[in-house]
Amino acid sequence: MNDEMWFEQLSEWSEEEEKLAPSCLKSRVYSRLIEAQQAEAPLLGLKDTEAAGRGLCVFEKLVEILPTGASLQNFQYCSMCHARVAGEKIENAPIYWANCPYCEFQNR
Repeated sequence: MNDEMWFEQLSEWSEEEEKLAPSCLKSRVYSRLIEAQQAEAPLLGLKDTEAAGRGLCVFEKLVEILPTGASLQNFQYCSMCHARVAGEKIENAPIYWANCPYCEFQNR
């Protein structure tokens, strides 16, 4: 097979509908990446996270407006959220909060 035919075949394959990773897998990978990042260094605070362009979920927004110390502002709230558990265990979990990464991973 010459190069031209090979690239044409490759082009046809890439035009086919791509398979999406299961939402449970995406959720578990995200959780492990955040855990690894947290082990290396403290996470950004909620205000810094929002300033960097990532929206806060409803629970993070609640903590942000409460008068709390820096340690609570830098805590990874997803680690104890039921959306994480549902996202990791249920394919296309019924979770719909704005700015929740586990909601964004659902294949809808």
